Amino acid sequence: MARLLAQDAPLVLASHNPGKLTEIADLLRPYRLEVISAAHLGLPEPEETADDFVGNAQIKALAAARGSGRVALADDSGFCTAALDGAPGVFSARWAGPTKDFALAMAEVARRIGDHPDRRAWFACALSLAWPDGHTESFFARAEGQLCWPPRGAHGFGYDPMFVPLGATLSYGEMPSAEKHAVSHRARAFAQLIAACLPSI
Repeated sequence: MARLLAQDAPLVLASHNPGKLTEIADLLRPYRLEVISAAHLGLPEPEETADDFVGNAQIKALAAARGSGRVALADDSGFCTAALDGAPGVFSARWAGPTKDFALAMAEVARRIGDHPDRRAWFACALSLAWPDGHTESFFARAEGQLCWPPRGAHGFGYDPMFVPLGATLSYGEMPSAEKHAVSHRARAFAQLIAACLPSI
């Protein structure tokens, strides 16, 4: 059985990404959880050395939990393409360079894929909750779709403007946040987390 989250204690969000912080805060709002960011607490970002999303989420969550003495939540997510054998994948943020220039990262994806006929793409998301004693609970989900080029829309963040989920005509970048939350990889992972760790809500 999964360890349950206490709603009367602040949850540390192990991220320094403003777009991700906004999106996760929106997803947590209905559950009345007080969220404090790792950046607000001055916690450093640990090196992500795992070769998969779940491993990197656990690294970040454990670092924040041990650094703050509180339960911490980390997200590790990325954009993946079939034509590039899953890349950029766990290196999605690194493709944006030190300045986190995702326009540059999206252009690099388009350059490498070129006119390859396979346009399948997906977003993956791993969420990990960690307690200061080292216990973790992790959840994983993905959203299938296809890439579009040139990028479309100014909503969201990261690679959102170049991804159209299956069954949709709008890119993530064109969708209002509520519409994206209904279909996104992150929302699906959150649904698993809520069912396992906040079952009474």
